Amino acid sequence: MSELGDFLRAKRAAASVEALPFPSSGRRRVPGLRRDEVALLAGVSVDYYTRLEQGRETNPSAQVLDALAHSLDLTVHERRYAYGLAQIAWVPELAEAPEPVDATLTRLMERWPGAACFVLDPLLDIVAMNRLATAMFEPFSTTRNLVEMVFLDPEGHAFYADWERAATGCVANLRATSGLYAGTARRKELLDRLTTGSAYFSELWAAHEVEPKTHDQKTLRHPAVGEFVIDFDAFEVSALPGHQLVVYRAEPASAGERAFHELAALPATATQDGLVTG
Repeated sequence: MSELGDFLRAKRAAASVEALPFPSSGRRRVPGLRRDEVALLAGVSVDYYTRLEQGRETNPSAQVLDALAHSLDLTVHERRYAYGLAQIAWVPELAEAPEPVDATLTRLMERWPGAACFVLDPLLDIVAMNRLATAMFEPFSTTRNLVEMVFLDPEGHAFYADWERAATGCVANLRATSGLYAGTARRKELLDRLTTGSAYFSELWAAHEVEPKTHDQKTLRHPAVGEFVIDFDAFEVSALPGHQLVVYRAEPASAGERAFHELAALPATATQDGLVTG
């Protein structure tokens, strides 16, 4: 036996017969699907699937695991777990368009009135912002994508006091988060826009620096409140694999805290991309 085999057997037993896309006949001695039904759904032989469950086959391909996950209707977390048992690097699916963020997370972000919070997807598209983040990024013409804001929006050079450092970090982060999606249409479209629009982006991209966001400090310049320093931290969002929650915060009694208070007092706005946040 193997842990992967035990897992597949348990998920097969829990699977719904009613969801089968073909007629099923015969009396069932145990709940769930039969091995031959799972094998048919996944497009593998019954013998191969049986060997997987019995632990006599321990090296399924990613394609086989994907097919079995679909057949057994596994959740995102169950798929990730199955990949781990098979010792295969799991790649979360990249949606054709940025995915909406659960309302629970957006409500949590709004409960941090002293912090500017936003969520980035694997291509650094901004998929959610709280009210303070919306006010902070208000000078930009669009908040569709953080890398585009840095390199393609004229406001980028003015907003980041140390623009070259911000640009270098942004590209290294994009390398870290988007590398799993090489060849996808969304990634290619983004890179085409960036390389066409910025020679400096092309130079940094060619350097192949890889460093995800974790913790750092930035000096920002906002036309409404002036220059201030923030610390930022980035956290993985377990409900949205591949996404990051970024939190900008200021030290107590600092110019940054005063700037955030002033930004919070500005009228609530909606971004030009339809992310209503206030």
